[in-house]
Amino acid sequence: MYAKFALTGVLAASIAVAGCNDSSMKDFAPEANKPLPDKILADMRAKGMVRTSSVMARIFKEEGKLEIWKAKTNGRYDMVASYDICKWSGKLGPKYTEGDRQAPEGFYTVRPAQMNPRSNYHLSFNIGFPNAYDRANGRTGQNLMVHGACSSSGCYSMTDAQIEQIYAFGRDAFQGGQTEFQVEAFPFRMTAANMARYRNDPNYEFWKMLKVGYDNFEVTKVPPKVDVCEKRYVFNQVAADGQTFDPTGPCPATTQPDSLKSAYNAYQSTYDAAFNSALKASVPPPKPTIAGIKEASIVSDWSKRRARGERVPIDPPSLNTDGSVTETARMGRIDSPAGRKMAALDAEKAAKQKAEEQRLAAIEAAKQAKAQALAEKQAAKQKALAEKEAAKAAKEAPVATATIAASTEAAPAAETQAASADESRVTKLKNKLLGMFGG
Repeated sequence: MYAKFALTGVLAASIAVAGCNDSSMKDFAPEANKPLPDKILADMRAKGMVRTSSVMARIFKEEGKLEIWKAKTNGRYDMVASYDICKWSGKLGPKYTEGDRQAPEGFYTVRPAQMNPRSNYHLSFNIGFPNAYDRANGRTGQNLMVHGACSSSGCYSMTDAQIEQIYAFGRDAFQGGQTEFQVEAFPFRMTAANMARYRNDPNYEFWKMLKVGYDNFEVTKVPPKVDVCEKRYVFNQVAADGQTFDPTGPCPATTQPDSLKSAYNAYQSTYDAAFNSALKASVPPPKPTIAGIKEASIVSDWSKRRARGERVPIDPPSLNTDGSVTETARMGRIDSPAGRKMAALDAEKAAKQKAEEQRLAAIEAAKQAKAQALAEKQAAKQKALAEKEAAKAAKEAPVATATIAASTEAAPAAETQAASADESRVTKLKNKLLGMFGG
């Protein structure tokens, strides 16, 4: 019952949109006419799908995935293909303003006129940003695409081979009578574990709102009916007779089938238990997310200066948790006279700085050379003096030796002469005494 209700809501929301016609669907470039591979067609048949049945896409930034889901014969959808996103720009979190380089998050609608078979990026389709929610919240931007060429500045970029298949899914569904298909873009798979990881993020309340639509699809496997009131998304709600959804006005009284309410509440009970359990689990750290409109404005200003060709860092600035801004040192391209002038001034400044550094280095080198020369001169002088003293010492050494030897040889003779003199004096004294005493 709830699957039928949701499908009916999607068709009712689309009834006022002009359907595709021959002129809109035949004017394709050759790459836009390529059929889906046989393997995909076989998988579709096995799942109860036909080539032209309705289609939808889901995007998950953190996981880097784009999924294609198609309606089966019972009206419920099943996934038929999954692609690795080649590039998406910005961080996790919604797009706030023109130039913030954020890839959008939310629920978007693609119609035939948004398909571009002659894109500069091989093939592309505009996802429909800004939608009613974005406009109600003052969010700005344009030309947000899913495209090829693997190059992104706010879009979801695929390889050329991937976009050919993704484009073919939309083309075939339009040819089968679908008037619009839904693109659901999420920051990550909105599981209990992931929601617990990001529970302290400034974008958490926005993500909780998206999760209601995510959960409705998980329950029904049918793209939810999406409306906006009080500047927020509402899903699978039917306004009372005579009332409408005003994106900026109060929400009208709404109803919802009991079967859908029951299924959703049961799903939510299981989720709540898993969330409480995830709060205690060890999980990978959260990925970088945009810090709201303040960071978006900083990046937008960088984008504007870059577009004017000014000399700016090659990567957009990032707002830190403490309010400071981080910019890369490497500078980007130069695309204008103003940019070239700025680059010339930067080069002149760098040349002057380099010349000054070289001058100071030369002065320092001269000082060191002078000090080294003085040290070498003093060392040479000391060496010469030492050599002179050594030579003098060497010259005087034999004379001293001879003098010492002569003194040594003369000593015994002197001693003998002294001894003889003493003996003579004794003899004379002896003889004198003997004469006095008659000896």
